[in-house]
Amino acid sequence: MGVPSELEKTVARADALLKPIAHRPVDLTDPTWQTRLREGPRPLDEANVREQAETALCDLLDLYEHSDEPVRAAVRALLRRYASFTWATSLPPARTPESFRRELLLLSARDHGHDTRDELVTLHDLSRRAAEAGVDLRPLLLEVAALSSTENRHGTGSLREILTAAAQHHQGARGTARPSTTSPRSPT
Repeated sequence: MGVPSELEKTVARADALLKPIAHRPVDLTDPTWQTRLREGPRPLDEANVREQAETALCDLLDLYEHSDEPVRAAVRALLRRYASFTWATSLPPARTPESFRRELLLLSARDHGHDTRDELVTLHDLSRRAAEAGVDLRPLLLEVAALSSTENRHGTGSLREILTAAAQHHQGARGTARPSTTSPRSPT
């Protein structure tokens, strides 16, 4: 068993509509390019797929959380295969322990995304926001690490190793919440 076919079809349809937006060139010589990106329509709205994409993402995360490793691996593969969907679809900013946990599940399911460095920045931001909200991220990091891949996809350690290292470096909600900026396999 893997991802239900109807769920994959929904993701594939959204991805097809999002792909031209995701691959549209940005003219960096235009002095207003940042403003246009910031103030323009969000990709999900421009493609008119917000509701379907966000529902599909929630369904994927539920499947990821409550399934065994072969199904979680299928979810990871689906998110890699439909990169425009993965790029454009996110969760609302976390405010509660459960919503921070969902963001960690998404990070785990993306399994390094296209660039582990971007995911480390996301993890650092998530850790900072959790500390500001008074949420102890350490137990959530350990819980989600247990669901994460053990594959070292980019030579920076597996996502399980990265999340476990972040939990070990996390000093709680009232301390400085900073995940390690080095990969688990890099020399210190």
